[in-house]
Amino acid sequence: MTKIALTIAGSDSSAGAGIQADLKTFSALKVYGTTVITALTAQNTQGVAGILPVDPGFVRDQIDAIFEDMFVDAVKIGMLGSVEIIAAVAEALEFHQPAHIVVDPVMVSTSGDRLLSHEATADLIARIFPIATLLTPNLDEAAVLLNEPMIEDDGEMEVCAEKISAMSSCAVLLKGGHFKRGCARDVLYAAGQHTDFSVERINTKNTHGTGCTLSAAITAFLAHGDTLLQAVARAKSYVTQAIQAADEMNIGKGQGPLNHFWQHADNITVK
Repeated sequence: MTKIALTIAGSDSSAGAGIQADLKTFSALKVYGTTVITALTAQNTQGVAGILPVDPGFVRDQIDAIFEDMFVDAVKIGMLGSVEIIAAVAEALEFHQPAHIVVDPVMVSTSGDRLLSHEATADLIARIFPIATLLTPNLDEAAVLLNEPMIEDDGEMEVCAEKISAMSSCAVLLKGGHFKRGCARDVLYAAGQHTDFSVERINTKNTHGTGCTLSAAITAFLAHGDTLLQAVARAKSYVTQAIQAADEMNIGKGQGPLNHFWQHADNITVK
């Protein structure tokens, strides 16, 4: 049976992140990807020029249209953008009750700008987190969620992940890519256990969409029936090799995308 994943996120006109990165990842990992677009962005490899939110009612219409016609094995949530869109997504998913929901809490841009208001962040925590299977915050997002300074040492990641799990009541994959030294380290806290995912840091500027791609890959592997631990491990491997292959492409003048199709879907075996 064909496995189906849904991404609820914003559109990236440069196709390196957001909906476009999610669809590439789903396709690479042999999952049929469906979409609910929450915002249009005008952006390229050098930055974001504009954001146009989608009407919340139409966001709900998109979700209902998918679930009324297809069996969705797993859902990924990315950029939501407003209190109203958060409410529409929460109400729809509470109604349709998908088995797996991976939430990439997009709240802070790479440049450090807030993409989600304080009010909307509170609603994200209150409405979306309780229905999530997994949260995948980076260090900046973790600091916003906890209302604390960003941690400065990767030895603090386990405690930070536990704190977010306690406030959200779900598993947390804390991404440590913002540390510019040492290994690229992520920490999964699930069912009271920490699991470390560390790989050698790759020297490339082409990392646009890494967070979107990782959460989409986890979603794809959950759709295939993997356990959470298996899904995170395989997703980390896929993203690492997509980053390693990123310099095979020359896209734009700024921070380029990953090479989502580095393996031509042949080197990762799925069930």
